[in-house]
Formats: sequence, C-alpha cells, structure tokens
Amino acid sequence: MKLVSLAVSVCILLLTFAVPSHSQTTNQDLTSQMFADGDYSIPMQAPSQTSTAVAPPAAVRELSGEETGDLFMARKQYFEAAKAFKRLSDDNPRNAVYLNKLGIALHQQEALSLALKYYERALKVNPHYADAQNNIGTIWYQRKRYGKAIRAYERAIKMRDDMAVLYSNLGYAYFGDKKYEQSISAFRIALAKDPQFFEHNSSRSGSLLQDRSVSDRGRFYFLLAKSYAESGNI
Repeated sequence: MKLVSLAVSVCILLLTFAVPSHSQTTNQDLTSQMFADGDYSIPMQAPSQTSTAVAPPAAVRELSGEETGDLFMARKQYFEAAKAFKRLSDDNPRNAVYLNKLGIALHQQEALSLALKYYERALKVNPHYADAQNNIGTIWYQRKRYGKAIRAYERAIKMRDDMAVLYSNLGYAYFGDKKYEQSISAFRIALAKDPQFFEHNSSRSGSLLQDRSVSDRGRFYFLLAKSYAESGNI
C-alpha cells in the first residue's frame, strides 16, 4: 500500500502533457486555410500571442530560419512556427527535420491531418527517421486508434531501440488498448534505459512528441508503480 501511495504522489507531480491544449484550437482553421491558399504572410492581427519587438545588440548574430522556428515553438507561438518551418521545408524539400518540425507546429494547433501529412513526408525523405515515425504514433494515440499507435511506435523502436521515450510511448499505447502486461513490459524497458525517465521531459530538442494522457489514472499509477518495483526501484 505504501508503494502504491508513493508512486501515485510522485507520478501526479511529474507526469506532463506534451500535446496541444484546447486553448490552441483557435488557430486550427486559420492554419488549414493558410496551407490551402499558399498564403504564408503574417495577418494584420496575429492569431497567437505577440511580444514587443526589441532590436538586438549589433554584436548578436541573426538567427537562422530553423532557430527562429525553434524560438517560436519555445514561446508556444505555433502558428508563427508553422509559417517559419513551411518556408524552410519549401526551400529544402529533402530536409526531413524541417518537415518533421513543421508537422509538430501543426500538431500543436490540433491540425492533425496536416501534421500527419508532413510526418509522412519526413519519413519518405528519411525512412529511418525514428522521431517522425514516433510522431505518427502520437497522432494515432490522440485519435484513440491504439492499434495503429502501437504499430507506429514499434516501427520507431526498430529504427532506434536506444530511446527510452519510444518504449514509454509504446507503454501508453498498450495501456490505452487495455493490454496491461505489455504496457508494464514497455515501461520496464524504458526505465532500464533511463531510470529517471518519468522524472524529466525527453523532448529531443523539440523533434519528438509524447502524449502522457490516460483515462484510468488509478490503474495507470498502479501499473507504473509495479514497473518501478520490477525494475528494482522500490
């Protein structure tokens, strides 16, 4: 009983969401329209939060296009990030990283169909790009298509079997599919690869998504506690 209570307390504090919030849905229609029209100009009224522009010191170098996109992502200005990465991917159609990051910027606006399109393009450019394959799995996880999510995560693991986050995502997908023993097994592997995994956010510099949302939290925390115990972390 003490084991379960301790695990619940720790997990409640540490589990985070790395998927879009409902507050970002206001950009979805505008983003879809922007991509349909091919109009990537900044609107008169920006759809997301804006900040006062401050001229940088002369000694500071100008940010690259990718750094600008990453900065918008860090500020959660996903609409602006999508435009930045769309320009980059248009200029560099064989760059899987740009395509994947464009997918993430769209994903964070809940434009899931568009996001999936660019993840698949990234994977077509680089068939061994585990981050894009993982993000495809996250799309299916959000849509509660757990069987498809499981297959996507398993393909990502075949590409990169050294990443704890992939096993964690697989564990969540198995849990959503009510395959609890497989879920425990995946979590145990994630913990073996990184014993502190559930205590930090493994985002791989913004190129890979996680969805740590679950519906049956009581059962989930129990299984996670069991995974810790079976890994020797009493």
